[in-house]
Parts: sequence; structure tokens; C-alpha cells
Amino acid sequence: MTNSNPAARTIEFARAEGFDLCGIAPAAEFPELAHLDEWLDRGYAGEMRYLHDARRHSPAQAMPGARSVIVCALNYNTPLPSSNLAQEPLEGGRGPRSWISRYAWGDDYHDVLEKKLKALIQQLRREFAEPFEARAYVDTGPIVERVAAKYAGLGWLAKNTCLINEEVGSWLFLGVIVTTLDLAPSLGAAETPAADLCGNCSLCIDACPTSALVEPYVLDARRCISYLTIELRGAIPVELREPIGRHVFGCDICQDVCPWNRRAPVSAPSNFQPRRREGRSLFSPELEWLLSLTEVEFRALFRGSPVKRTKWRGLVRNACVAIGNSGLRPGEPRYAEVCAGLAQLAASEDANIAEHAQWALRRIGFSGEVPQATRSVD
Repeated sequence: MTNSNPAARTIEFARAEGFDLCGIAPAAEFPELAHLDEWLDRGYAGEMRYLHDARRHSPAQAMPGARSVIVCALNYNTPLPSSNLAQEPLEGGRGPRSWISRYAWGDDYHDVLEKKLKALIQQLRREFAEPFEARAYVDTGPIVERVAAKYAGLGWLAKNTCLINEEVGSWLFLGVIVTTLDLAPSLGAAETPAADLCGNCSLCIDACPTSALVEPYVLDARRCISYLTIELRGAIPVELREPIGRHVFGCDICQDVCPWNRRAPVSAPSNFQPRRREGRSLFSPELEWLLSLTEVEFRALFRGSPVKRTKWRGLVRNACVAIGNSGLRPGEPRYAEVCAGLAQLAASEDANIAEHAQWALRRIGFSGEVPQATRSVD
């Protein structure tokens, strides 16, 4: 490399690509990863089988000859209200609103970060004379990014299991480059990762409506609203439906209540601002609108969006649950229209959608006969 400090130049290039934070960790067996098997054995991963990949125990296993992990972070905070402050307005009499996690309001972060990481790799190739291997991952490989970020000096792992940076907070997308380059770690041999500044605070644990944070620093994903609304393909357990509230994709609660996010800077990129379609925004969108989406409309609306991961069936299922929790009652704006939409879904050939729509109709006090599914499908 032309510069005498390759690691410093790498971080400089990352900042030039628009990343808010960058650090370098060794491709080593981080202490936290030694507890991965215990966490998996408890069943906390639920149906996420990819988390059982043995290579997740060490970044060195992700690529032959790996020596360094370049960890980059991009802030996605916006000036819009948080889920615990935003109300459910009845603008234009459109009825109750839903909540989509802040990270999914705009473009898919996988695509945004991957483009930046690949550009960073190309810049490094122009700088290095000798050949090297490098692979970019954005939740797409066997790397536990937040743990690597800790040892790259970007922050500490909080009680809600998120990475928190003292200056930026936790609204951070993380991406990594695993490489055979031998780059000096951001933390010197005598340095330790950032101190845990959670202290005695337990706001995130106390605020979780499904008690997914079973103890400080330990998440039971099977109870997490993000897992239930995104990763889980089957029926949402009945006992967890009411605590889900109006969430239809992901959850921000444990970050919204975190004191370290009270002064979190606002993200500059427009990529993560709420999308708008036909006068509607993905910031607290109307539930009736989401219920009415066809599969074709869903694909068009959420093309290039993280929401596509839950698929049309998942979003409709989640919207049914949110309607059931909305407190909507006979005589209120859009009640008849919402019931008509739910009744149609309650007779769906998709047994999963039908069952959740039937549950929602009962919850909002529908006095008519609840339609039954015409045919059950797996």
C-alpha cells in the first residue's frame, strides 16, 4: 500500500464511501462466540437454521486465510417520531395505523451497504500491490457483525444485544469485509473494547412487550416481535399476538427507549427515508391499506425494500394481528370496511391467513358470522 498506515487508510476510504464508523478487528475467536452453542441449545434461534452454521464461531472460518475483519457502520436514524411516541392518527378517517421498523422504511440496507463495501474493496485493490482475497457481508454470511464491531472498537454490546456507539447510538447498519489482508486492529494489544455503559439501566428489558430479553444481554428470538413478524412463517402463537400490538414488520421498542439514542444524529442519506406510494407513507401506514394489498401489489410496493423478506402472506398475517390489537370498534371510522376486508381474508384458501383474520374479527367485536376458510393449505 502506498501509505505507511494501511489500516488508517482503509478507515479513511470507508468514510469516503459514506460510512459513519469503521474499524478493524482480527479474524479471531471472539469470547462472546464461545457462548453461541449454549444459546442455540436453548432453542433461542427458533426456526433460523442458518444461525447453526459452524463457521459463525470465528470470522477466520468464513474464508481460508482470513486475517482481518473490516467493520463498517451506517447510521439510519431519521427525524421522525419513534414507535413509543408516534400516535395512531385517524387522518382522513382511514382507520388504525401499523408500525414498520425504522430500518425498513426506505431502501434495502443489504443493497445499499453491499454497494459501498464492494466499492471499498475496489479502492483497496487499487492501493495494494500484492493480491488479496476479500468478501463483503451484510447479514449474508457466517459473521456475527455486532461482535466483530465490538472488537473493531465501534462500541459495546448492550443489554438489548444491539451494538451501541457512545456518540452515534444504536441506529446502525453493520457490514463487514473479511480479508486476507493483514491490517492492524483498531484496538492495540494493550487496549480493550469500549466499556459497557448500560450501567443499571433496564429500560429495554422492561419495555419489551413479549419479554424476549430473558436476561440482560440474552435474547430469546422466538419471543422477539422482529422474529415473529419476519422470520416465523407459520402461525404466531396466540399468547404472543396481543403483545405484538400494531407492529407488522420488525420492532424498535428496545432501541426507542434506550437513553443512548435520545441524542442520536440523524442520517444524511435519503435511502432510508420512508417510501411514499400513492400518497401513502411507510411511516405508520394504514392497516386497512396493508390488508387490501394483493400479492402483485405487495411485490411492486416492496421491491428493493427489506419488507419483502416477510413475503405477502406474512405481511397480511401480521396486519390481521395488528388490526385485532387496534381497539377498533363498531361505529368507528372504517370499521365496516376493515371488517369486510378481514371477512374476505377469513375465507382465504391460505389457512394461516384465514385463521389470523378470524382471530382479528373476534377481537374487534364483529357481530356477524365469522367466515371459515374454504380450503386449508400448508
